[in-house]
Amino acid sequence: MSTGPRVHPLLLWLRSFWPAPLTVSRREIWLGCLGAGLGLLGTEWLSHHALGELNPWFIAPMGASAVLLFAVPASPLAQPWSIVGGNLVSALIGVLCAHILGHDGLAAGIAGAGAIAAMFALRCLHPPGGAVALTAVLGGPAISQLGYAYVLWPVAANSALLLALALLFNNLMQRRYPHQAVPQPHPHRTADRLPSARLGLSKEDLDAALASQGQLLDINPDDLEQILTRAQLQASRRKWGDVHCRDIMSRDVVHVRPLDSVDEAWARLVRHKVKALPVIRLDGTLAGIVSLHDFFVGHSAPDPRKMPVMSTARYVADIMTRKVRVARPEQLMVDLVTLFSDGGLHHMPVVDGQLHVVGMITQSDVVAALFKTGA
Repeated sequence: MSTGPRVHPLLLWLRSFWPAPLTVSRREIWLGCLGAGLGLLGTEWLSHHALGELNPWFIAPMGASAVLLFAVPASPLAQPWSIVGGNLVSALIGVLCAHILGHDGLAAGIAGAGAIAAMFALRCLHPPGGAVALTAVLGGPAISQLGYAYVLWPVAANSALLLALALLFNNLMQRRYPHQAVPQPHPHRTADRLPSARLGLSKEDLDAALASQGQLLDINPDDLEQILTRAQLQASRRKWGDVHCRDIMSRDVVHVRPLDSVDEAWARLVRHKVKALPVIRLDGTLAGIVSLHDFFVGHSAPDPRKMPVMSTARYVADIMTRKVRVARPEQLMVDLVTLFSDGGLHHMPVVDGQLHVVGMITQSDVVAALFKTGA
């Protein structure tokens, strides 16, 4: 059985030197450039005015820190503890090596190695820290005269100022910094995993795979988990890309009017064995939805000390939920899967461009469609 032409190992090795394609957006590229420029300019200006009597007041490794803080703010190497802790411990080790071993290549090598070891131990790995340590050894007479003061002035001052500007800029540009994965709340507030996470790849599997890698990967494990989840969703879209909401929705929609009585709405729920009814105006547009919970007083903020009581309202308009999540007939079915599995939704009206109700989708419809298509 042919597996295609064999590529020589040397050619494969040479291909590894070719840069990998970037998946970053143009917006992020421009923000990285702009942020680094403003961050370095602001840090230099503030350092000059605050430490103008000291020489130097600004050190070159801050340029490398700016690349991380503004160009890749999601990197674990760019987080606040990384820049502050990494630069400070590296500066301290660099000064210590310079005092003990002098200012030659041996001292520089030991300073760099010691800085990396310390950053690993303190979980504050920050690549510019290596340059900070080397600067303490090979920075010249101006750096040598500072002695241990170099750790505070200018390293700590530069790091703190650059971090403050990174916090300001990244958050103004709506980037999450300090970066952390946004937890997805469980709709039922239990300790169970979300339904979509109970089968397939788990966090434990991901942690085990990262541990077996044996190398440090410059990505947050939670971010990697989200990326893999999105990749699985994209694969599902490719598999079920020809199944739309119009293909699985109920078209004979059981509904009520805003001025129908609450008793009539309850009777229809019981008669048709459904848990929710869309509320449709006379012109066919969606006004809201009424579900079992809406018949009870205080359902939106229940008091655990009290049993809920039936509402005494007379009309559907008085109890219905007006803010409704809807789908479109042409929308892909796979887009609804996570809303029904993890989002806590049980039913969703389908409306056209004029908000006329044309169908209804429930969890049962989605489950049946997935089973039918061989999910």
